[in-house]
Amino acid sequence: MNILHILNGDATASSFEDTGLDGDVMVWREILSEGPLEDNITTGSFWKSRLEWICETFGETPERYQQKVLDPLTMLDTHYDEINLWFEFDLHCQVNMLGVMTYLKQKTDLSAPAIYLVCPDGYPGKENFRGMGELTGEELEYLYDNIRIQLSGFDLILAEEAWKVYCSHDAGNLKNYLAKTDFWGGLRCLKRALEAQLVRLPLNQNGLNYIEEKLLAIYNADNKGRAEIHRAFWETEKIYGMGDMEIDIYLRLLKNKELITLQS
Repeated sequence: MNILHILNGDATASSFEDTGLDGDVMVWREILSEGPLEDNITTGSFWKSRLEWICETFGETPERYQQKVLDPLTMLDTHYDEINLWFEFDLHCQVNMLGVMTYLKQKTDLSAPAIYLVCPDGYPGKENFRGMGELTGEELEYLYDNIRIQLSGFDLILAEEAWKVYCSHDAGNLKNYLAKTDFWGGLRCLKRALEAQLVRLPLNQNGLNYIEEKLLAIYNADNKGRAEIHRAFWETEKIYGMGDMEIDIYLRLLKNKELITLQS
């Protein structure tokens, strides 16, 4: 049987090498929760706009983006009997999951391959679970054996619907979608993540969204260093799943508005 594991980042990939699970590995390195999006994730224009935004925002080179993100996508053109998606509960991971599922739905016949999801929102004995990147190979195998579920055709349709709503970046559209959707199938963490997106979309009277407001409040509470701000944000806002580079996007916006001056 040909098996593919799509992992949510390099940190998980490092531990995954220590599991006894068979199959090829593809590391998903995009951050679709930020930046420009289009409904059709399989088009050249979609990936061109992503490449340009990633390079401009993070100082990446087109060559490295091609190597790290685009080249691995060719694995999804290979026939696999089974695909396992490893994505967590937070908005960062859930939007990446929606992107992968939509890509698979738009590129493949729903009858094959069998698609499974490993989506933890915690781990036994870990009170402050931050993600699969902190787990050992043995612990990843535990998740595989105990929480993995097979996704249905309904789940793929639901993912594509949610993807289109997310891509609209429209708070009213998202609010209506959440209100009318009663059944989430195998995507049990998606509603909470989309609710977090709904919180961050509106702007306050000063033109700041929720993330900027929260970071500004942290800064004004005498947290002037970048690392301090990162830690404080993670303590209360882990639902967003933002890494340091993503938080820095919003810190730069605040700095450009002359609302903060970082020490480092």
